[in-house]
Amino acid sequence: MPSRATKIVATLGPSSNQPDILEKMIAAGVNVVRLNFSHGTAEDHIKLAGLVREAAQRVGREVAIMADLQGPKIRVGKFAEGKVMLVGGEKFVLDASRTEPGDIKGVGLDYKELPRDVKAGDVLLLNDGLIVLTVDSVRGEQVHTTVKQGGVLSNNKGINKQGGGLTAPALTAKDMEDIKTAMSFQADYVAVSFPKNATDMEMARQLCNVAAAPFKHTPGLIAKIERAEAIPKLDEILRVSDGIMVARGDLAIEVGNAVVPALQKRMIKMARAADKLVITATQMMESMINNPVPTRAEVSDVANAVLDGTDAVMLSAESAAGRFPLETIEEMAKICVEAEKTEYADLEADFTGKTFMRIDQSIAMGALITAHHLGAKAIVALTDSGSTPLWMSRHDIRVPIYALTPRLATQRKMALYRNVRPLLMDTSADRDTALEQAEGHLLRRNIVQSGDVYAITCGEPMGAPGGTNMLKICRVA
Repeated sequence: MPSRATKIVATLGPSSNQPDILEKMIAAGVNVVRLNFSHGTAEDHIKLAGLVREAAQRVGREVAIMADLQGPKIRVGKFAEGKVMLVGGEKFVLDASRTEPGDIKGVGLDYKELPRDVKAGDVLLLNDGLIVLTVDSVRGEQVHTTVKQGGVLSNNKGINKQGGGLTAPALTAKDMEDIKTAMSFQADYVAVSFPKNATDMEMARQLCNVAAAPFKHTPGLIAKIERAEAIPKLDEILRVSDGIMVARGDLAIEVGNAVVPALQKRMIKMARAADKLVITATQMMESMINNPVPTRAEVSDVANAVLDGTDAVMLSAESAAGRFPLETIEEMAKICVEAEKTEYADLEADFTGKTFMRIDQSIAMGALITAHHLGAKAIVALTDSGSTPLWMSRHDIRVPIYALTPRLATQRKMALYRNVRPLLMDTSADRDTALEQAEGHLLRRNIVQSGDVYAITCGEPMGAPGGTNMLKICRVA
């Protein structure tokens, strides 16, 4: 398999939850598996997480598990016939007090706060924006609307408000229970749906830390940017998260399709500048749900995300329910490899005007610059927490970064870092022995050969988190 810097996140579902398929997917290049908590029971997720760990072990490559929380259900209720056909110009009532099934005149709501969140003149988008309603008036629990753009509306379809402004909390009672489930199998990442600000993420962090404490585990937190309100708060959300997901589906509905590509570029740039992770998601290879090859537009979409510097590209229904989960992963991996061959930005320009006050950060940057100029075969970081490889991975360099850690949880977490190959190594407390072991590790895997130069970073005393204070340039004998 060609060396690939960009990571692949694959959602599991009926098409991909069998042990043999999981094995093939991991072998084909999946780095992170996403468990979608909008579907299935706690038992389903616990069982699936076990199957993933077993499959990874058989393939000999660790993957990260990301638990993606459902978030608030802002949806219409059910219809007597399962669906209705809404016609442009007709009236339609969204009724929070309605208990009987819906019909052509109106429907109940799963989200009871809607009448308090909207006013006359607001535009509501249903079923991923395919149906558009204009609010005429709000009378008690009823939202009276006119159908602006009609179509088929079926049970439990989502509701978005153009421009944002729905007050639903990011974390529901279900999410709180799901966090406990995710921590019971030590999910490496938790993705929080619909956060509006830093407070939503801080609350999620607190809940995760409490649920993970008995397992001595600390998950990474990913904020899914899918609300209009989150855009002006990106800086503060990034500050309290480990990364963000460019969740283009709901985001596009709230801010408009045309705004999303430029927002995607801005978000990737902001995340990298803040030393945070970023995943680009939604409809990346959508046509491969039914077709064995992607469209040219999809190839360009994935390639552009790679060129922008995303850590990972994500598959949703393509790998969860599609007919070609394995082929989709293979195609995506190929696109990433080709896009990465393109000219990189000037590494020195990345550091212009930047000052590093921390020793470990300065060492990480020194390793990048030195490896770049010497044409090193690899950069090796002996790491406990994964901080040094994370900083290194925020900058474009053709030299692969090998992160050697004695901690399995750190190895799994680093599976999401761009251009980082995490390896498990029981580093000795003695520095010289550890450096020898590291070189042996590289030789056994044919990463370096006699005469090759590589850069290695570590800390003294060994094993102290945040203690990277040494850079050594080595030539293999």
